[in-house]
Amino acid sequence: IVTPAQELIICNFRSPICQALVLEIGETVQILEKSEGKISPVSYGIFPVSYVHLKKSTVTNRGLCETVVPLEDPIITETTSTLQEWGVLWKQLYVKHKVDLFHKLRHVMNELIDLRRQLIQGHLAQDQTREIKRHITVRLDWGNEHLGLDLVPRKEFEMVDPDQISVSELYKLHVSSRHCGQQSTNQGDSIRQRHGDGCRVPVSHHLFINLKSFTYNSISEDADVFFSLYDSREAKQISEKFMVKLNKNGGPKNPEKVDRLCALFTDLSSKDLKRDLYIVAHVIRTGRMLLNDSKKGPPHVQYRRPYGCAVLAMSDVFHTITDLKEEKDFVLKVYTCNNENEWYQVHENIIRKSNTKYSAPSTNYGLIISLQLLRGELEQIRRENQAVFNRALALTRKLGFPDVILPGDTRNDLYLTLERGEFERGGKSVQKNIEVTLYVLYADGDTLKDCISLGSGEPNTSEYRSFVLYHNNSPRWSEMVKLPIPIDRFRGSHLRFEFRHCSTKDKGEKKLFGFAFTPLMREDGTTLSDESHELYVYKCDENATFSNQGLYLSLPCCKEDFNSCPNLPANLPFQRSPKETFWVSTILCSTKLTQNVDLLALLNWKAHPDRVLDILGRLRQISGEEIVKFLRDVLDTLFCLLDDNTDKYGPLVFQSLVFIINLLRDSRFYHFRPVMDSYIQNHFAGALAYKELVRCLKWYMDRSAEVVRQDHIQEAMRALEYLFKFIVQSRILYSRATCGMEEEQFRASIQELFQSIRFVLSLDSRSSENLVFTQAALLNSFPDIFDELLQMFTVQEVAEYVRGTLGSMPSTVDIGQSMDVVKLQSIARTVESRLFFFPESRSILLPVVLHHIHLHLRQQRELLICSGILGSIFSIIKTSSMESSVQEEVEMMVESLLDVLLQTLLSIMSKSHSVETSRGQRCPQCTAEITGEYVSCLLSLLRQMTEIHFHHLLNNFHSKEELKEFLLKIFCVFRNLMKLTIFPRDWSVMRLLTSHIIVVTTQFLSPALHKNFSDADFDFKVWNSFFSLTVLYINQPSLQLESLGPAKRKKVLDKYGDMRVMMAYELFSMWQKLGDNKPHFIPGMMGPFLGVTLVPQTEVRNIMIPIFHDMMDWEQRKNGNFKQVEAELMDKLDSMVSDGKGDDNHRELFSLFLLEKIEQETWRETGISFVTSVTRLVERILDYRDCMKGDEMENKKIGGSVNLMNFYKSEVNKEDMYIRYIHKLCDLHLQAEDFTEAAFTLLLYWELLQWEDRPLRDFLHYPCQSEWQRKENLSRKILHYFNKGKCWEYGISLCRELAFQYETLYDYQSLSWIRKMEAAYYDNIIEQQRIEPEFFRMGFYGRKFPFFLRNKEFVCRGYDYERLEDFQQRMLGEFPQAIAMQHPNIPDDTILQSDAQYLQIYAVTPVSDISDVPQLERVPERIKSFYRINNVSRFHYDRPFHKGPKDRENEFRSLWIERTTLILLRPLPGISRWAEVERREVVEVSPLENAIYVVENKTQELRTLISQYQHRQHHGNINPLSMCLNGVIDAAVNGGIARYQEAFFDKDYISSHPEDTERISHLKDLMQEQVHILGVGLAVHEKLVHPEMRPLHKKLVDQFHMMRTGLHHGLPLNLQGSIRHSSSSLSSHTSSEAGNLVIMTDGLMGEHPEEALHMQAAKFCTFMTTNIFVSYLFANRNRLLARLFFCPGSPSLPDKAKHNREVMILLPSHRERANNSMYYNMAENGQVGGNLQSRHFLMHCDAFHQQNSDPPPALPVRSLRKSPLHPIPGSPTSPQSALGGSNSTLSGSASSGVSSLSESNFGGQYPDPGPIRNDALEPLPSHLWSPPDEYMASPYMHIHYGGGEIDSMDPVRPFHYRSPASHPHNHPHPHAHAHPGLDSHSHGPPTHHHAPTHGPHHIPYRRPQPPAVPPKPYLREGCIPEEDLPPQPIPLPRRIFHSPHGHREDQGKHAWEQCISEEHEETQ
Repeated sequence: IVTPAQELIICNFRSPICQALVLEIGETVQILEKSEGKISPVSYGIFPVSYVHLKKSTVTNRGLCETVVPLEDPIITETTSTLQEWGVLWKQLYVKHKVDLFHKLRHVMNELIDLRRQLIQGHLAQDQTREIKRHITVRLDWGNEHLGLDLVPRKEFEMVDPDQISVSELYKLHVSSRHCGQQSTNQGDSIRQRHGDGCRVPVSHHLFINLKSFTYNSISEDADVFFSLYDSREAKQISEKFMVKLNKNGGPKNPEKVDRLCALFTDLSSKDLKRDLYIVAHVIRTGRMLLNDSKKGPPHVQYRRPYGCAVLAMSDVFHTITDLKEEKDFVLKVYTCNNENEWYQVHENIIRKSNTKYSAPSTNYGLIISLQLLRGELEQIRRENQAVFNRALALTRKLGFPDVILPGDTRNDLYLTLERGEFERGGKSVQKNIEVTLYVLYADGDTLKDCISLGSGEPNTSEYRSFVLYHNNSPRWSEMVKLPIPIDRFRGSHLRFEFRHCSTKDKGEKKLFGFAFTPLMREDGTTLSDESHELYVYKCDENATFSNQGLYLSLPCCKEDFNSCPNLPANLPFQRSPKETFWVSTILCSTKLTQNVDLLALLNWKAHPDRVLDILGRLRQISGEEIVKFLRDVLDTLFCLLDDNTDKYGPLVFQSLVFIINLLRDSRFYHFRPVMDSYIQNHFAGALAYKELVRCLKWYMDRSAEVVRQDHIQEAMRALEYLFKFIVQSRILYSRATCGMEEEQFRASIQELFQSIRFVLSLDSRSSENLVFTQAALLNSFPDIFDELLQMFTVQEVAEYVRGTLGSMPSTVDIGQSMDVVKLQSIARTVESRLFFFPESRSILLPVVLHHIHLHLRQQRELLICSGILGSIFSIIKTSSMESSVQEEVEMMVESLLDVLLQTLLSIMSKSHSVETSRGQRCPQCTAEITGEYVSCLLSLLRQMTEIHFHHLLNNFHSKEELKEFLLKIFCVFRNLMKLTIFPRDWSVMRLLTSHIIVVTTQFLSPALHKNFSDADFDFKVWNSFFSLTVLYINQPSLQLESLGPAKRKKVLDKYGDMRVMMAYELFSMWQKLGDNKPHFIPGMMGPFLGVTLVPQTEVRNIMIPIFHDMMDWEQRKNGNFKQVEAELMDKLDSMVSDGKGDDNHRELFSLFLLEKIEQETWRETGISFVTSVTRLVERILDYRDCMKGDEMENKKIGGSVNLMNFYKSEVNKEDMYIRYIHKLCDLHLQAEDFTEAAFTLLLYWELLQWEDRPLRDFLHYPCQSEWQRKENLSRKILHYFNKGKCWEYGISLCRELAFQYETLYDYQSLSWIRKMEAAYYDNIIEQQRIEPEFFRMGFYGRKFPFFLRNKEFVCRGYDYERLEDFQQRMLGEFPQAIAMQHPNIPDDTILQSDAQYLQIYAVTPVSDISDVPQLERVPERIKSFYRINNVSRFHYDRPFHKGPKDRENEFRSLWIERTTLILLRPLPGISRWAEVERREVVEVSPLENAIYVVENKTQELRTLISQYQHRQHHGNINPLSMCLNGVIDAAVNGGIARYQEAFFDKDYISSHPEDTERISHLKDLMQEQVHILGVGLAVHEKLVHPEMRPLHKKLVDQFHMMRTGLHHGLPLNLQGSIRHSSSSLSSHTSSEAGNLVIMTDGLMGEHPEEALHMQAAKFCTFMTTNIFVSYLFANRNRLLARLFFCPGSPSLPDKAKHNREVMILLPSHRERANNSMYYNMAENGQVGGNLQSRHFLMHCDAFHQQNSDPPPALPVRSLRKSPLHPIPGSPTSPQSALGGSNSTLSGSASSGVSSLSESNFGGQYPDPGPIRNDALEPLPSHLWSPPDEYMASPYMHIHYGGGEIDSMDPVRPFHYRSPASHPHNHPHPHAHAHPGLDSHSHGPPTHHHAPTHGPHHIPYRRPQPPAVPPKPYLREGCIPEEDLPPQPIPLPRRIFHSPHGHREDQGKHAWEQCISEEHEETQ
């Protein structure tokens, strides 16, 4: 059974039954069948009935797509859907870490759920339901605003349908919805606002007070506490008292009042809250006379005695309690009065802090009260706070009337204050204790019961006893009581005060000694006046009787009474005490009694008819409160007088009536207007009054042109509304009584009256200010009479009256601005009146209203009021259009308003834009508010227009120029609507409706455009405006539906469709209609149309892309090519795609559509080329855009910029775009602080400039200047960046270029500056430290990488101190989706074509050409290090493997090296830290070549280290030297060089490898040379070793002897008789610890030589490159470390070294190391693992030359020979890869036992392996370096280590050495020396194919190359040709370090020879 109800799931349902329906809570289901018993086995979609809840609903669109709408309150439906939407967003807040909003939203959602539950239950009153809806909407709007959702326009708390209201009203609802919580909940608000600001009703405030406890327990007696509000500024009490009776324990005396001691101080105005208010609490105890003296009076006699007072300043608490919805507690300290005579002002003393007059309590305890401020009508508060009013709340009223006097508020309260008294002592020795007793007595002498109230909260009493002041004959009480006497008993009643003396003796008697009295009403009928009264005191005693009150009532009660009774009898029953007086004061608050004599005389006018004129004249002097109290009586009296004698009393009665009517305009009496209305309808009986009222009113108006003073006329004009009410009601009464007699006379009188009204309004008021006010008063009151006139006349008649009146007003030009405002306000109220809602009257009134509006809009005056009038008109017409046709009215508005509305909007928008941009201020009429108002008015009008209206509009233009002007205006306004932010972003409803109106209007206007401005009448301006509009429209953010959620997108599509497609069709259609005029928009519209195609909407793209083919075709026809189209398209593509538009889908569609179209054209080839270029450009720009996203890393941004920059240069040759991206790339480098790369980037622009004076336009940030100036400025900037990047070598060549230009121009000042900079650069090169970066190879594989990275490999220059693991983490951070490849192999196609990202990273070693320059051998290390790592385009990495079967006995025989060399497209550093690999080369290095390389490098390392210690005479830390010597001599792990002897000196190997004979000989020479160096090193070590390290030195000496002997005999150097560890076992051991990881850690980077000696302790691990020392270290690490590094006197680690990333403090324990880094780990696949690498720590000995002319002795020169072999750096499996460090892992297990060497001095100096170079230096004959025969007892000289002082061994070499560069015949003697002026290490330059062809620093400016040799200061390019210079001796490089002693060379030789001689003697 299909039910019309909606079934909602109330609980999730899951069932294992396959037929069951899965239910989720909140879903809707449709019930098809209900079964009570078993179900059919074939049934599907079953579920339990209890899981659903039935809701009433309606079903629309029945069928497959039917919609179920629940029949419930719309706000419940909205709340439900909103909570569901918020639920998703709320969870996202948690994910995004917006914790604060997350918790706030959760709280609001819980509130909404609770409020929704209350609303669904439906058990609320109407007011409560309305309030809950208000709370719901406030919370809904708050949440939508904070979540970025759309603002919901509401009316009466419900969503509005935009189709049902006008656009103007929709706009106002959007504005008001922001403050929906502040919307009026009272329907009378709009009515009240009609009467101006003066009629706004003040809001009343009410203060709730609750006494929680009185904790002051020292009284121990009953007490009364009186709370009141006190104004300290005026020193008066402003409220009644709230009284609380407490028992002696501080609790309520009445047990029923526990927790109910609360009161509400009512009717406080906003003015009262600004007073200096205090809460004053007086405490009166009831008990003994003296609290601490039990003798004073018997215990049974109780006295009311003052105790204490407390005050609380309300200014301190009002800001706290104003917005609270709950009570807040406060504590009031109770102070006691020091002197009872001051009791009457104790509260003043406390407020003034006169602390000498009161005593503070000993504790902080006192009265604890809670306060809450309530706001609004009392009845409303009663409804909203029922719990408060149910607590026996005591209403405590304000003294006097409140600001708002409500009719029906009957009140008759007399407030009496006992002020003070003066009494005689009466023969007493002490003063009296006086108590006053008050009685209220009636005329018959009976006491009125319960007519005395001491305070609210307690019941009334019949008598009142004052408190007693001890021993005081002049007491001052200042105690107030309220006398609520009934009205009927007030007349004739009097007050009697009895005075008693309270004795404190044993009996405690209270003796009567006098009395006073006063009547409540005077004889004239007035009540007691509000003032202080001095009453006579009459003597009496206790026996006096008052049973006959006539005895004393005949006596005078006061001085005034005595004066009115001069003749008093002598024998009075009571005698007045002349010295005693008593003062009281009274305040009357009565709605029935008056104290005004004039009012009583008016009401009783018949008693004195002769005084009527005088009484009416004094009516204005009566207070308003008195008049409104007797309003009905006064009105009756006035109309009685009018009926009695119209001619005599008529004018005065009219004036009095006007006065009373205007009195009701006062906000205090506003609530009496309904009383007036009720009187007119129900009680008014003046049937003839209308005649006199009309006559008087006309007379007043006719005199307005004559009278100077017009106050009375203006008052009559203000009273017009009620005057007409009286007139109409009087005429109705007369008509009823006479059956319609005198109708014509009445109509004629009204007609004459309106003529007088028109006469007043037509007067020129510019000369009379009074007349202006009269006209203003008339215009303000005029709309109020329409409803009254409609009771007597037809709608058309009233409309004619109003039209004539409005038409009589002068034009805008003839009146002042103030009258402009009043006139428009009157028109606005006319439009809002009921009269305008009638179609009959609207057709009459609309023309005159539109006329005035049109005039104001033309003159741009009072625009805001005009917009309000138009909004009201459009709202009324929209409402009427749903019931009847409004075509004529719309036609009228189109003719009158459309053009002027467009002009006004253009003016407003232009002013707003210009003022904001120029001064940053807004003029009053250019605010967003007024713009939005007029936009909504225009849209309202356009929305009401139909096709007929547009047809009439377009056909009514007199000329095409007028039509053109109109089209330009409306198109301009539409464009501004989309460009300016008229409506906020979250006004989605308003924005969508605006877009819909625009597209519909455009569709109506486009035919007129085509019809009137095509072909011969073509007008470019109009067409261009149309196309610009359509482009802006389609690109509107509010129409981009792709950014919306699915639900909202569907809602928009269902209502409006995709309006972008509609406009795109219109655009395409109009483009096609252009015909031959299309070239006018080529290429101008290329960019805008391209922007449209970039909109992510497929249909829009399908429509727009063919236009580009059309443009290309027309351009081809016109120019024979489409270069303009191509250039424009590429320019716009770059800017638009970079801004975030476009995607791959656009690229594909663009290519597909255009290629398809081009296939048919004759220019197909050029077209295809163009489309291909554009497609490739878009592809690169998209990559660039992705890289430039804010969260992307700098490297990705730089890579994208380089890729796009190269495309513009190489493929499309767009120089301007190329230059733009040069500067963008430079900015990226500067942000990353890559200053070197920034300099190289700017060099690209520098190369494009010439040293010419050609003027250049301003471009980017460059001003207009000559090309020479721009290039100079650019040069200086580049120099600055090179300086910051510490690449001074590159800057030197640029300095020379600038110097040449300055010298040419004779600009010596600049020349001096640039030369100084060049000199500073040289100083920086020598003096400043530069960190050598490492280099890493990266491979990016997979289709998910950006285009410029996809399936490519790069080499990256790392940051300073960046290790391999750091670089790996950085790259994986930049590509978080990438997978790190774990092998170095080149990936296959599966990986290359996969939809993933694979990242391959390992370290590589730079290969520099520095080795090809021999003279660099003596250059300081810090200079050479720069050339090793800069201008490098070749990098390599090694992989060890066994070729053939592995040699089990000695693996070094079969261990080969596979060396891969990467050649880059450009050298590093360059324009990026990355450089793409162009190609790769792979070669193999033989085992023997590897051995030669390792031994040679270790020898050089030893030489450098020894020379450092010799030169510096550093006797401190020699640990590096110790470890280096130990690593070579005691190579225990791999057997040292003995393993090389076993491998390559074996006879079998020599015989089987005859081709290696020369290499074997070379290796043997290197070993012998190494032994010599070791000997010198041991000598130095002997001198410097610490005493505690002597055992180590002794061990080294013994091992050295064994090593030398073994080498001499060609035996393995097994110092212990057998090799400790075989290489195979070692390899297998280490391979188990190593993984085949590709991305590994790198080793330690070397320091510069000058820092080496300061960091030796921290870097000892770097020198442990031999396996023997590693083994020794791990075996004895604790003892050795303690002795090496923590021995006394050992220098501590420098601070700089502690923080250096290259410093490794200690090696990890054996099991903590992932692999053994000291040697290769041979895995089965031949790969090598390792993660700790030694680095270059070799110090070139030239850095330590002495500062003298003779070169010191040097070590043997063999270490400086060039080998044809490549160095062996780190492989992919070895982190030793960067900077030219050697492959220490090779030197561990794969090389001989010689420790691993660094490549820092020799990295990249070898050419590729191949045939031995012929140009290499041949080995010297043995006699050139061997000692004479007499020293040859053994092949190696014995050294005596205990020789004399070694004064200088810098650099050490044999005494028989001679330079290999010199001819043997030049130095026949073995002791001959090199020339003193030449460097003995310098060799002649060999013939080499890599020799440089330029002079020093001669760098082609396409890239400033660093010099291959140290620059020659005297040589500059372009000055003297290098080949013309005479041969010059090679200068010594600048010495950086100087020896502290200047010894001669022979002193150095003597030390060396002495050492050798002693060793020779020892061998002998």
